[in-house]
Amino acid sequence: MAGGKLSPRQKMINLMYLVFIAMIAMNVDKEILSAFKIFDMKFTSSNTRLTDENQMALTGLEAKASEQAAKYEPLFEKANQIKVISDRFYTYLGSIKDTLTEGVDTSSYANLDKSSVLDERWFTGDRYTKQGDAFLAELNTYKEDMAATLGPEFRDVNQSVQSDFDTSPETNKDGKEIEWLKYNFEGYPLAASITRFTQMQNDVKSNESEIYSSLLQGQLQSDVSMNNYTAIVVPEKSAFFSGENFKGKVILGRYDNSLNFNKVVVNGREVKQTSAGQVVLDFPAGNVGERKITGELQFKEGDSIVRIAINDSYAVINRPNSATISADKMNVVYRGVANPMTISFAGVADNNISASASGLSKTGSSSYIMNPGSGREVTINVSGTLPDGSKVSDSKQFRIKDIPRPTGTVRGESDIIKMQKNALTISTIGANLPDFDFDLNLQVSGFKVNVPGKPTIEVSGSKMNARAKDLISQAPRGSTVQIFDINAKISGNSSYLLKQVSPVFVELTN
Repeated sequence: MAGGKLSPRQKMINLMYLVFIAMIAMNVDKEILSAFKIFDMKFTSSNTRLTDENQMALTGLEAKASEQAAKYEPLFEKANQIKVISDRFYTYLGSIKDTLTEGVDTSSYANLDKSSVLDERWFTGDRYTKQGDAFLAELNTYKEDMAATLGPEFRDVNQSVQSDFDTSPETNKDGKEIEWLKYNFEGYPLAASITRFTQMQNDVKSNESEIYSSLLQGQLQSDVSMNNYTAIVVPEKSAFFSGENFKGKVILGRYDNSLNFNKVVVNGREVKQTSAGQVVLDFPAGNVGERKITGELQFKEGDSIVRIAINDSYAVINRPNSATISADKMNVVYRGVANPMTISFAGVADNNISASASGLSKTGSSSYIMNPGSGREVTINVSGTLPDGSKVSDSKQFRIKDIPRPTGTVRGESDIIKMQKNALTISTIGANLPDFDFDLNLQVSGFKVNVPGKPTIEVSGSKMNARAKDLISQAPRGSTVQIFDINAKISGNSSYLLKQVSPVFVELTN
């Protein structure tokens, strides 16, 4: 809520928060307090998503560090330090929310209209209590630890962190300067304070995400420098049979089709450049085992000749004895859907391959469909005939998973939405599977509708009936209509029992 250079996202959040505080200060009906629950849920949902995304980014950075330790290990160590600092402060904010709501019914934020709970803990006259001072100390520790860990090389992202959690005094509407903690928390209803803490947790996660992006972006900028180019040998395939010719290319780390080499030497022999940016190799692969490729690339940069060493290797192996089995869309197969798969055997023609498993059927040369039944795993057995008539075989296991939980929708929108009464009464209630690899058509056969303070109405089909429409028409403006117990099945596969559909909440705007 502090001044300074704020991002558009932070300005939006602060403006939203101030508008709601202003509405409460005007003694607006307690239903306004319930609106805080909607925003708290949005922040909470965003926090969950950011937590997952941050973990994925950290896992990706860890993988890079294991592959290129010299380049990425320092970044991974810094990212881990940032995670420890962020997790500690995020958990601390969550513990404050937990203690503030002990013994309080939080099912409706209209019950959280008192300011005394936080006021008595943090403020005493013109001073702060020990708990109030402790909160400011934790906040400042977070900022200081982040600044120390980021260092001067990440000055811009550190400025964002410091701005989001700036505790400089605020100026009220009368032009009076007020200390930050009093300005933002003293006298506010508990619903507003809880939402503010959740928003602060969102800032922590957003800053963490921005830092991870900055770490990788800085390395990528370094990677595109000409000084960091490396000669890479790209074979036509990953391994070669004994007696074959090796076929591949030598290229720079970042391909540039405008680059012409002055001279290329591979394994002691000069190789002519056949096209811009690359040299095509074609020589006997050699005997079984690891073979070296050495040499030098030369190209002109300004008035100088840049020399890049070629130092790589490839493997020559005997004919294959294992199959390549891969799911086209995933590393598991899902029960209740037709899973497309590609099954092949290195060195074996598709018409000489046989694959078998429970629920597996062939649809093309190397294309198959898997419709798994019961159990948690399925084994696919593959056999093939090599050109010389010899047999090879292999088998692989795949995990079987159920279709994830569907999400309820109103007019195609999910979670928490805003809508007018008449629009809701004519809307179609549906269900979908967000972020699922398969496009399944789900049909809704019934659902329940609830308006706060009114009996629940059960509806058949996917449209509101007369009783539901009447119930919605009686709901006051700003109330939240809950649509739940949505019954849905897969079109064309009604025998498969989907998991319970998530409810959808509609805030009435008139």
